[in-house]
Amino acid sequence: MDSITKLGDEDDHGVDILWPSISKHFVSMFLDLVGLSFLFALLALETLFLLQKWTPVFHLLSFSCFPVFFVLKRFVSSPDQVYLVDFSCLRPPISCRVPFASFLEHASMINIFDRESIDFMAKILTSSGQSEETYLPPQLHYIPPKTEFQESINEVHMVLFPVLDDLLEKTNVHARDIDILIVNCSGFCPSPSLSSIIVNRYSMRSDVKSFNVSGMGCSASALGIDMAKSLLKVHKDSYAVVLSTEILSTGWYSGRERPKLLLNCLFRMGSAAILLTNKPKAKNASKYKLVHSLRTQRAFEDRAYYSAYRDEDAEGKLGVTLQRDLLQVAGEVLRPHLTVLGSRVLPFTEKFWHGLSVLRKRFVHKSCEIYVPNFKTVVQHFCLPTSGRPVIREIAKGLKLGEADAEAALMTLHRFGNQSSSSLWYELSYMEAKQRVKKGDKVWQLGMGSGPKFTSLILECVRPILGESEKGPWASCIHEYPVPIDQVAVA
Repeated sequence: MDSITKLGDEDDHGVDILWPSISKHFVSMFLDLVGLSFLFALLALETLFLLQKWTPVFHLLSFSCFPVFFVLKRFVSSPDQVYLVDFSCLRPPISCRVPFASFLEHASMINIFDRESIDFMAKILTSSGQSEETYLPPQLHYIPPKTEFQESINEVHMVLFPVLDDLLEKTNVHARDIDILIVNCSGFCPSPSLSSIIVNRYSMRSDVKSFNVSGMGCSASALGIDMAKSLLKVHKDSYAVVLSTEILSTGWYSGRERPKLLLNCLFRMGSAAILLTNKPKAKNASKYKLVHSLRTQRAFEDRAYYSAYRDEDAEGKLGVTLQRDLLQVAGEVLRPHLTVLGSRVLPFTEKFWHGLSVLRKRFVHKSCEIYVPNFKTVVQHFCLPTSGRPVIREIAKGLKLGEADAEAALMTLHRFGNQSSSSLWYELSYMEAKQRVKKGDKVWQLGMGSGPKFTSLILECVRPILGESEKGPWASCIHEYPVPIDQVAVA
């Protein structure tokens, strides 16, 4: 876990990866200085005109440079804004609730798991940070679980249709108004695709641009938003919908290898639907605008690549293996991600001290620590990966975040479990239900997925958000949170 906690530490290979980003820091700083120098030159020129008492035409020429400068800067640096109009999260039916005792009793009745496997899963459940209120789809409540193809299709209908219905209703947007559709699900990829299932169900237009994203892990929802942003840059005056879920029935592991049993215990039911647009008229109605997005990955390195992967066990049963050094790998992937993100969002002072520490480590003292920038100088709210309580706490510690900053992630894990890519939206919904997100506040959503990869979204709230405590997934229980979380480590 030291790899995440000490996010500033880096070996020589890591510094080589960071070096292009540091170069971009200084290029950006140089361009800012050039802009300031230009303004100072104009002011000096105007001062000279005044002292020399030159004719008014020279003053007019000098002053005309100011509006030209700012107009050109805005035209070059400000592309069409992408707004997040609203989003919806699934609130599973109470019949899908799975208390620990029920989960373990059903697992013992399947006659697949031995006593050691049952005891291991019991240990993981009690130390995971999730409560007795999490949900599994109906297919996994049967003995044995129903994992056939058609059952997975039924689960798709159950988790995607309600959230899209709710999103369209609350935004007053018709399905035929949607220009771009992105559906992400890592483990289930049917044919016709999930996006085709949605197009068929809602009779969308023949020219809707539909995409199906699979195999991208828990960062897929944030990745889908970044993808929608890129598409909206090309397709003007459009609506884009991102649907995010994970189908659990097809990912159930029925073997005895412990690294593969973890996902049976940690992953739970959930889905989210997000509406984005570049329509200028949506500015006043939208909740957020997308300020920054960033994707980085480390699949080029074998150790990182195999830290979480799907394969067959000795008996030919398919499951996802989570290696013991997953946290260390996550830290190695997160460091360069933070460097690039920091170059875009941090103030000059934070970028300066971070860049200086990298140069010092590279050329002076290789043993010195790299300065970890304070992202709280520009971000007020944080949505962290809910991959488990140790991951949440170590990432928060590495970013120098307090207990309040990690609260949304810890409470989402407690109430709903790890819902893969859709968890980020349950966290944002938690903040809204607590009425903590104010106009002008920035929210950082950090998605971590297999590959491995990190995806960041920086959202800025553009209007007051009220009344969310009475709707959404937290409506019936938000008054009970936050709850104390015991510091129990997973063995």
